[in-house]
Amino acid sequence: MMTTNIKFGPHEIKLLFELEKENLRTFNFHQAKEILSISDQSIANVLYRLKKKNRIMGIEKGKYLLIPARSGIEGHWTEDVFLVVDSLLDDYYIGFLSAMYYWNLTEQIPLQVLVATTKRKRPIKYNSQQIRFITLNNKRFFGFTQIKSNDHSIKISSLEKTIVDGLLYPQHCGRMPEVAKAIWGARADVNWSQVLKFLGKLKVSSVVRRLGYILHKLDFQKEVKETLVQDFQGFRWLDPSSQNKVKGYSKEWGLILNLTSEELLSWRGFS
Repeated sequence: MMTTNIKFGPHEIKLLFELEKENLRTFNFHQAKEILSISDQSIANVLYRLKKKNRIMGIEKGKYLLIPARSGIEGHWTEDVFLVVDSLLDDYYIGFLSAMYYWNLTEQIPLQVLVATTKRKRPIKYNSQQIRFITLNNKRFFGFTQIKSNDHSIKISSLEKTIVDGLLYPQHCGRMPEVAKAIWGARADVNWSQVLKFLGKLKVSSVVRRLGYILHKLDFQKEVKETLVQDFQGFRWLDPSSQNKVKGYSKEWGLILNLTSEELLSWRGFS
C-alpha cells in the first residue's frame, strides 16, 4: 500500500524538482551541490534523508539514482540496470553472457551483469544484482552497438562481437558448449563477413581455431570454415575455462580437446 504522508524539506523538494525537470535519472554529489548551492554537510544531510524516504538510491560512492515518485516507498520499483551501468562509465559495453541473453542466444539467466571496459573497476551491487566489470585492453575493445533502454542509448556488444567474445572468453559466457549453442542459434542472423573482419582485427589464433572446429562439428558455414584453415603452430585449449582432462587432439585446428564432441554439443541431445 503506497504511503502518501511523507513530508519533504525545501532543499529536498528543490533537488527532486530540478532533477526531474532536467530528466536526470542519475546524478552525483557535485550536481546536487550545483542545484542547491549549500555546504557539503548540508548536501550530505539532504541526500541521506532522500535515501531514507526511498526517493534516491546510492549506486556508487558519490553517485545516485533518482527513484520516480510513483514508486512510493515500498521498494518494488527498480531502474533498468543497464541505465545504471551507462551512468557509471563512458567506455563500456554490456557483453559476454549478459549480451548473449539480450540477443536470445542463451536460456541461461545471468546472475550478474557483465560489462566490458578498458579500466579496472570493482564490482558493485545494485539492488539484488551484481554488476561485474571485465577489463579488456584497447585492442580488444571494439564491436559494440547502441540500443535504446528507457529512452537512453546503451552500449552492448553486437551479435558478431558477442560470438567472438564468447570464443575468446568462454569463462564469462557459460563455457564453450554454451558458446557453440549460441553460434548455432544465431546462424541465420550473423553477418559472417563481419565476424571474419573482427577475427582479423583481433589477431588471436585460439579464437580462429575454436570457431573453425565448432563450425566443423556443427557442419555448417563450410565456406567460412575454409577461410579459417591455416598452418597452426602448437596447440591451444578448446575450452580454456576448463583446462582439465585431455580427451584428444585436433591436428587440423591445433586444439587440445578437453571436451568430447558429445560434451561440446550436449545441447543437441547427444547421450
